[in-house]
Amino acid sequence: MADAKNLDLVLIAPQGNPPVCRIMDYGKHRFEQSKREKELRKNQKHVELKEVRMSLNIDTNDLNTKVGHATKFLKAGDKVKITIRFKGREMTHPKLGEQLMKKFVEACAEFGTAEKPSKMEGRNLNVILAPKKDTQK
Repeated sequence: MADAKNLDLVLIAPQGNPPVCRIMDYGKHRFEQSKREKELRKNQKHVELKEVRMSLNIDTNDLNTKVGHATKFLKAGDKVKITIRFKGREMTHPKLGEQLMKKFVEACAEFGTAEKPSKMEGRNLNVILAPKKDTQK
């Protein structure tokens, strides 16, 4: 029947009893399926992870500049990784880094929230801010 109609015989459900087949134009089916997948990919929002780095001895104006960059990234819908680097003897004062991180997160609180509490990884103190839903674009 498929040859008579110049179409393809496609096995739909081979596990069924009896197996289910369908007569269709397989090339057209694959084209429509790829078109649907392309449309779904286009509608997805790709979230990037941007990073803002600073040291423990940062001045207030420099901190405000970094906060400005972070809020710009959060407004655009991207996640922001904030990293404080400890150099030399600064490693003996992790509490100062925690205070700076808390100050930074509070400054960005209008546009994003911390996913997890800040965490030390080697010589770096990290936290990831996720954008709030209502502030995106």
